[in-house]
Amino acid sequence: MRAMALLTLVLAIPAGAQTPVPARPSYSGIYPHLAMFNNEGECGTGAVVPFADRLWVITYAPHMPKGSSDKLYEITADLTQTVRPESIGGTPANRMIHRESNQLFIGPYVIDGERKVRVIPYTQMPGRHTANARHLSDPAGKIYYTTMEEGVYEVDVKTLAAKELFPDGNGTKNKGGDLLPGYHGKGSYSGFGRLIYANNGELSPLAQQRPDIESGVLAEWDGGKDWKIVRRNQFTEVTGPGGIYGNDKPDSDPVWSIGWDHRSLILMMLDGGKWTTYRLPKASHSYDGAHGWNTEWPRIRDIGESDLLMTMHGTFWKFPRTFTAATAAGIRPRSNYLKVVGDFARWGDKIVLGCDDTAKSEFLNKRKAKGNLIGPGQSQSNLWFIDPSRLDDLGPAIGNGAVWLKEDVKAGQWSDPFLFAGYDRRALHLSHGTGEPVTFEFEVDAAGNGAWKALRSVTVPAGGYAWVDFPEAEKAEWIRIRPHGDVVKATAMFHYTNNDPRKAGVVDPMFAAIATPDAKTYSAGLIRARGENKRTLHVAAMQVEGDSVSDVGYYELGVDMKLIKVDDNTAHDYVKKNVAIPKDVLKVEGSSVLYTDDKGRRFRLPKGDAAFDRLTSSGEYRICREVCTERDLFNAHGTFYELPAENAGGFGKVRPVATHNRAIFDYCTYRGLLVLTGIAGAANDPHIIRSEDGKAAVWAGVVDDLWKLGKPVGIGGPWSDSEVKANEPSDPYLFKGYDSRRLTLSQSGKEAVSVRIEIDLTGDGLWTPYKTLEVAPSAKVEHAFPPNFQAAWVRFVADKDTKASAILTYE
Repeated sequence: MRAMALLTLVLAIPAGAQTPVPARPSYSGIYPHLAMFNNEGECGTGAVVPFADRLWVITYAPHMPKGSSDKLYEITADLTQTVRPESIGGTPANRMIHRESNQLFIGPYVIDGERKVRVIPYTQMPGRHTANARHLSDPAGKIYYTTMEEGVYEVDVKTLAAKELFPDGNGTKNKGGDLLPGYHGKGSYSGFGRLIYANNGELSPLAQQRPDIESGVLAEWDGGKDWKIVRRNQFTEVTGPGGIYGNDKPDSDPVWSIGWDHRSLILMMLDGGKWTTYRLPKASHSYDGAHGWNTEWPRIRDIGESDLLMTMHGTFWKFPRTFTAATAAGIRPRSNYLKVVGDFARWGDKIVLGCDDTAKSEFLNKRKAKGNLIGPGQSQSNLWFIDPSRLDDLGPAIGNGAVWLKEDVKAGQWSDPFLFAGYDRRALHLSHGTGEPVTFEFEVDAAGNGAWKALRSVTVPAGGYAWVDFPEAEKAEWIRIRPHGDVVKATAMFHYTNNDPRKAGVVDPMFAAIATPDAKTYSAGLIRARGENKRTLHVAAMQVEGDSVSDVGYYELGVDMKLIKVDDNTAHDYVKKNVAIPKDVLKVEGSSVLYTDDKGRRFRLPKGDAAFDRLTSSGEYRICREVCTERDLFNAHGTFYELPAENAGGFGKVRPVATHNRAIFDYCTYRGLLVLTGIAGAANDPHIIRSEDGKAAVWAGVVDDLWKLGKPVGIGGPWSDSEVKANEPSDPYLFKGYDSRRLTLSQSGKEAVSVRIEIDLTGDGLWTPYKTLEVAPSAKVEHAFPPNFQAAWVRFVADKDTKASAILTYE
């Protein structure tokens, strides 16, 4: 809610200090005056660190190893923001507090306890600084800097003299490193006499198209000449229980690294000098690009609670600070989120998250569904202040992940351990292409201490499929699988969900002023973050009257959050031309909504309020727009969906966020806020900003407020009294992310028809038969899917020509 009362923050240093903060306008924890801008294609938050009675923040631009217009920000308890004059920009995301010298190393800046800032110039230490680590042989006197292109420097903490140990790859022909496979360096940390380094991408044209190619690396260096590859996958964070300070006991404290591949998340742990692997489910696939650009920046950090907080692939996770090989227990999902979080910290009684909100570039995230929509005029991001309890109160946690995907597996070969705890509903899809039945054996580690015990086994028919439902009574921290015989093209895909406490159709009061689709009159408008360093929001205001939409005038929203009419016909015409809502993106057809992606693939979605038939056909609302860097918000027939970029799986990996059934005309991000148009009433609503003349209005909040719009629901199907050809699959219909699901099949042929239900396990077109139902002539067959049953998409195949309907009701 808009905070006009006092906000109290407690700074981490000194402990216990309380400072009242003057009232400043805020919306859902976003303070517009704290927005950060640059002149480059992206303005991400690289680091957020409380130190010396201040909150220190840096931003970064894409690929600027020699500096940029980005800044170092100093923020006081009263939320006064100061741009430090020492700022030299670049692409930094490194931060470490060096105990012995009591200095914060953040980006190229070194800050002491008196808030004096020294700078290591890029001429002395070029590169995109990604992480710091304690020195292997002189931790009191030196610190490591690692760069995105494999540069490694040791820096004297007193003189700041930098010695190059491994050259930054920006000096090479391909702009990458030559030491290790992979590209796009992320974390580094030291422990057990090793410097551990991670990168999360691949530098190739194929990496910009497919998320399933070999990519990234986790590696270690013992101070000698050569590096050792630990694992050839995409890795990001590397840290330990010492967190931002480095491990207290580097010879015995564990080191953790989180990463992923196309199957699932991967957690690697170095404990006792030995690496151990675990796998976890993914909530969001928006992070999955093989190039590595879509992960800005997963972290594991201390937030002043008994557990650490981990961010990874759209989930806030509880991560035990005691996680070791002997105590590998307690990792739990807290909730799902939509924001792109670069770094976070506890600052007083709030969690402060630095985000990557609005990128002018939009990078590779283009698609026809956006029409000719121009990108934001200027890159910008902000901080998000939330109560710790809100980490458990965003989107209900879901997750899916595989230990094998269409892989040949030897008899007796155990899979990596996969997380088995923390979700209300758990199930597993097993399939293979072997010419004989295969028995798969399950073992569980109940306490996370490595004491594996048999759970049960499942036999899957030759070349067949089995669905395994895990009841609540089967509890453990980890599960693993092995086949009794050699297996061809084995898939073991877990789908987990937590109970969704939201109610269908129950919308939080903060959205009370948003127009319903049957509203006769409401304020609309086209919106866009303006460029030219004006730092305002374009608003080409409009009025909807029945079936007509008329211009009202041109307005701008500024840092004071006042919506002012501006006499600027050039800007008004520019917005109307370049931010116009495209038509014919969706087609309302029968009982569903048809979307055809840029590759010509057809997908069908449920329908919401019937009034959206007309609004969708006439193109009277925005369908698709990037609202967090490199991922889109898709708005179809009354439901918002999270939509990954094409190179991260595209529409096959879409997931519903909330069914709003509101006439949201347009939406975009500005100063870290989500801004909506389509306002009908509630003049005193604190989220509504109205112009003085009362003719224009917008809603302001945060993108993760959208979870409060209501539970995803809908009705529809790929057949609606449709002419069906024998053995010809229907279009895929979305199945993922819904709760209670019922199917009604009917057909009007002259004889019984067998209808095979097929499911896509991954969103990549991995179809497998689920069940076959017999449908008599002019009869209806009902099927309720089990509560624990999840998949990405569903489709139907009839064994005879007929006219049929397949209607799914999601409640």
